[in-house]
Amino acid sequence: MTDHNNEEQMGKIIVRVDEDLDDLIPGFLDNRHKDVETMKDAIASGDYETICVLGHSMKGSGGSYGFDAITDIGTLLETAAKDEDSLELQRWVNELSVYLGRVEVVYEQ
Repeated sequence: MTDHNNEEQMGKIIVRVDEDLDDLIPGFLDNRHKDVETMKDAIASGDYETICVLGHSMKGSGGSYGFDAITDIGTLLETAAKDEDSLELQRWVNELSVYLGRVEVVYEQ
C-alpha cells in the first residue's frame, strides 16, 4: 500500500488559516501534541486538574487559530476532567491525537 492510499484512508483534515498566522500555527500545533502526552500522564496519575486547565485553554484558543475541532475537543476534555471520567478523557485525548495526525494547514490570504 502506498503512502497516498494511507492518506486517503486516514482522510486528511484541511484547515484553512489566514496566512498572517503562518509563524504561529506550527508552535500552536506542536504544543497541542505536547498536551496530548501531558494529558496521558495526567490520566494515568489521576491529575484531573491539569487536564481541566489544558482543556479550558484549548477551548479558548482553538477557534482563534481556525481549529474549531480543538475548541470542541477542549470543551469535552474540560467537562470530562471536572467529572473525573477517565474513560471519556482517554476517548477525547485519543480523538485529539488522531485529529492532530490528520490535520493539514492551508494558508490563505
